[in-house]
Amino acid sequence: MNTSEKSMYVGRFAPSPSGPLHFGSLVCALASYLHAKQHNGKWLLRIEDIDTPRINPAMNEVILRSLELHGLKWDNEVSYQSQRHHLYEHTLSELEKRKLIYACSCSRKQIRARSGTYDGHCRLRNLPSAGHAIRFMHSNKHTHFQDLYKGEVHIKHAIASEDPVLKRADGIYAYHLAVVADDIEQGVTHIVRGNDLIDTTPIHLGLYAALKQNAPQYLHIPVLVQKQGEKLSKQHHSPAIDDQTPLANLKLALYFLGLQTPAYNAEIEQLTSVESLLAWATVNWQSKMLSKQSEILISVTNGVYSVPLSHKEVQL
Repeated sequence: MNTSEKSMYVGRFAPSPSGPLHFGSLVCALASYLHAKQHNGKWLLRIEDIDTPRINPAMNEVILRSLELHGLKWDNEVSYQSQRHHLYEHTLSELEKRKLIYACSCSRKQIRARSGTYDGHCRLRNLPSAGHAIRFMHSNKHTHFQDLYKGEVHIKHAIASEDPVLKRADGIYAYHLAVVADDIEQGVTHIVRGNDLIDTTPIHLGLYAALKQNAPQYLHIPVLVQKQGEKLSKQHHSPAIDDQTPLANLKLALYFLGLQTPAYNAEIEQLTSVESLLAWATVNWQSKMLSKQSEILISVTNGVYSVPLSHKEVQL
């Protein structure tokens, strides 16, 4: 990669303030941060507070403080989705001009009764937008894409073929619309995120194509789980990371990002500050070190995160 290519890199981390950062969020933030710094790029921070019933505004400062204590310093000002409604409305208008959105009256119960996944029932009904959800007329041409780590990916999950909701009937802008509109407006070129979001990538690629914008490159990393199929999340009551132990937290995060050999462990243990650890990791971590698994087990005991004993025995 030449100098001009390096200068064009823009990455981002976009947590939702429904609670404090848990360890899975820290691992994702660290991977995103390191990847940006390795490419001499910018690393932006965006607070995804668009889903107002789920968010807690008090968590904004909690999340920012956690990132600062862990040395993950962002470029530019923090952006908040709650302040960007004009952007989302403009994006909807652009899609409407291209006749790529439509109103839908289907409830989740009705969708489940028909097929379990949305079947385009309202595409040709010409319903008024008032009081109805707004869906994107998805062409389903992007189920194949290149991931920076996984290589060629083919998404078979039904979500990749659905017409997603872009604005809910209650007026709340949906994740798919907001995240794509934000990334376009902020010039994001690379997205490092959890593998739990990989099935939504075809929808996002479809929106980029519909808006005639270049899509970013994606790098999906394994998600941490307490048990199979149950990722660390606020929904599953995963405990907050302990901001009093940032160095230990980052060392554990690097373990789950693939720095697991005795040689690397010995070097990491010699690092005694957050700053020295991040500088070392920027040089030594590579995305090819990531696990081939889509999920990695982590132990959570009395609110403390650690490596499962069985995992230690296999990896170390």
